[in-house]
Amino acid sequence: MPVVAVEVGMHNAPQVSYLLQFDSGQPASCLIELAMVAPPEDAPPPDWARLEYQQCRNCPLRPAEQPWCPFARALARVLAPLEQRNSYDELTVTIRWRSRVIQQRTTLQRVLGSLIGLLGATSGCPHTRPFLPLAYFHQPFSEADETLFRVVGAYLIGQMLRAQQGLPADFALHELPGLYAQLRQVNLGMANRLRALADSDHGVNGVIVLDVLAAETQDLFAELERNLLPYYAAYLEE
Repeated sequence: MPVVAVEVGMHNAPQVSYLLQFDSGQPASCLIELAMVAPPEDAPPPDWARLEYQQCRNCPLRPAEQPWCPFARALARVLAPLEQRNSYDELTVTIRWRSRVIQQRTTLQRVLGSLIGLLGATSGCPHTRPFLPLAYFHQPFSEADETLFRVVGAYLIGQMLRAQQGLPADFALHELPGLYAQLRQVNLGMANRLRALADSDHGVNGVIVLDVLAAETQDLFAELERNLLPYYAAYLEE
């Protein structure tokens, strides 16, 4: 049973583990653990993880200063033991997170769509760092309305903390859609990188699943009041 440990940059945070049990007739399970400290790499990251390879158009990093894309490097550790799999492979995934155990029948691309979001937020990518608070409260297989609630709540807490530190705050959420637009550019860049994996499609499709969720959530921003108002009747009473 191969184990991949991935550094997630979370201090004093519980460990997250994804146990992928593929259907009978297929090779053994794959346990993916997101640990506090990544072990030494047995081999250098693949070429598609180099920063300059299909670098995202909105990436502010420079290859001379940082030769590896932080998001791609983290993702490469997870994809390596799964490279012979197909995105449509069915499996049972068991996720252990905090004091909870979540088990679900699904496909590899759906699992990776959930996992890639977590990896991105914790990888150190400049455009995914604003979503790091969501990784502390990871919710696998989140739907668009759940993601909207979590994103808006996390963003407003961040703005409250900024205001308490005497910094400008965006309580009207003017800048939040822009953060999501930058995130979708990163998703596009990651999909372009993963197309270099000619022998497998699950990485690309995992990013696509993640980006579909991002697109659906972004669409909900357009009618934020209508989408959230029904939950807040008690707050609007005189």
